[in-house]
Amino acid sequence: MARPRNVVVAQSGGPSPVINNSVRGVVEACFEMPETFGTVYAARHGIEGVLREDLLDLSAQPREEIALLRTTPAAGAIGTCRYKLKEEKQQEDFERVIEVLRAHQVGYLFYTGGNDSMDTAHKIGRLAHERGLDLVATGVPKTIDNDVGDSEFKLIDHTPGYGSVARYWALAVQTANEENAGSSPSDPVLVLQAMGRKIGFIPAAARLADPERHLPLQIYLAEAGVTLEELADRVSDQLRRDGRCLLVVSEGFDVGELGNQKDSFGHTQYSSSGTTAAQVVVDYLTKRGIPVPGAPRSNVPGTDQRHNMVYASTVDLDEAYKVGRQAAFLAAREGSGWMATILREPGPVYRVRYDKVPLEVVANSERRFPPGWIAPSRTDVTDDFLAYARPLIGDEWVGVPLVDGRQRFTRFERILAEKKCKPYVPQALRRN
Repeated sequence: MARPRNVVVAQSGGPSPVINNSVRGVVEACFEMPETFGTVYAARHGIEGVLREDLLDLSAQPREEIALLRTTPAAGAIGTCRYKLKEEKQQEDFERVIEVLRAHQVGYLFYTGGNDSMDTAHKIGRLAHERGLDLVATGVPKTIDNDVGDSEFKLIDHTPGYGSVARYWALAVQTANEENAGSSPSDPVLVLQAMGRKIGFIPAAARLADPERHLPLQIYLAEAGVTLEELADRVSDQLRRDGRCLLVVSEGFDVGELGNQKDSFGHTQYSSSGTTAAQVVVDYLTKRGIPVPGAPRSNVPGTDQRHNMVYASTVDLDEAYKVGRQAAFLAAREGSGWMATILREPGPVYRVRYDKVPLEVVANSERRFPPGWIAPSRTDVTDDFLAYARPLIGDEWVGVPLVDGRQRFTRFERILAEKKCKPYVPQALRRN
């Protein structure tokens, strides 16, 4: 019988409210199969942790801390990174990854993240095979943007993390409407900015707050192609009808130059830019003038929408856990080169099944918001989108444990694997 091989689980990219529950799914499933999986390590801060040989021993942690990952949001428990392995420039990094995994007898790598993370897992799995290391590389999907996969939703229906951020926006817009309805004599226009770069799934979720379309709500996706001048005209029309207007704009909505910054994946970091789309919209409306008394104002929730556990969807939490378990089962039974996936069953009742898709197919994929889900007005989304998104946000509040009035999150003991390799600085972080 084959000897159990050790495990490394890691995550990459922006976190989500439910990412740790996927990690928990992987870890607990590995614990249930000791004949296959040996010691389970977490690479602290993703692939950077592998490069630095910074491996946290999860097998040595109290099981109650593992269980608390369910309601521990974001990436504080094991850390994440935005470090991209580039074959043409960082061959030393690739060789170092293989060296560290071999030194610690790692036979299974689980990488949790979006399309870039799946690319990393695919490259490492391929190189391990070339170097004679028996490594099973498996992907665990995660992104609040919901942009992993294909436009036909055949590779993956939705990504863990999206349902919770969609719920956040459904509830945030309801609350913002109460604010705007009360303060509209002085603040008739409230501009809310949603994450998602230039992919419209997150701002589209604002419509879940008002599926019957009773609110003076306008939604501006980057894909809709509305200009600032058109936006101002539509806001003015809404103000003449209702005396107030709520706008949800994508952070990637085209308002001109923002002083954009990019991360190592090449993605624009809108939250680090010189200004925001919401502020540009407010400035434009103020300068042009609005047809009612008062002034526009903006609200940019930023990373709160991806780390607020109170707003997390229980549906999303459960699916994140199950897709993590599916990844462990795939690694044990199917071998290397797969990403666990969620597919929606046909029919009027919401049901999903967990399957697999080749890593090489989803690596660096980018799903766009379907044009058919943008309403003809270009300031709204269709009922078909609502039918897609509504089941994902659930119908219950998540129960977050409190101790002394504060949220109780996972707190791992600093039990690290013994260093077996020489100290190493990742290539992209070296100073000339």
